[in-house]
Amino acid sequence: MKRFICFFVFVTFCVICSDAKYFETNCDLVHELRKQKFPEDRMRDWVCLVNSESARHTDAIGGPNKNGSRDYGLFQINDHFWCSNSTKPGKSCQVTCADLITDDITKASICAHKIFRRQGFPAWHGWSQRCQGDLPDISNC
Repeated sequence: MKRFICFFVFVTFCVICSDAKYFETNCDLVHELRKQKFPEDRMRDWVCLVNSESARHTDAIGGPNKNGSRDYGLFQINDHFWCSNSTKPGKSCQVTCADLITDDITKASICAHKIFRRQGFPAWHGWSQRCQGDLPDISNC
């Protein structure tokens, strides 16, 4: 019981002190993705992916997945392959998972670009399930 209480207090503290950001609209997200050099010709796919994976929250943590891994941040980047759950940056993106859940999405964007170069959009379950057809309209962004 003490462990549960300590865990609850820790999680509550992390949420209160979090430097997370919520992109209120798709256009807010588009403007940030442009700053992070995401290509215009696939922007609708990226917006759909982010909506499907994290609902535009930079502090989203998903899982546990079937293999016990978790997904982090705006792009829901998996800790099994891409980020380290320690304080030392590691795995394929050479980042900590904590680096992926802040309001500065630079490291998360660099990692997402790397994942895309290696595996394309099918690397993300949310894109595979929801973004192959009806993509969001961002023409006014």
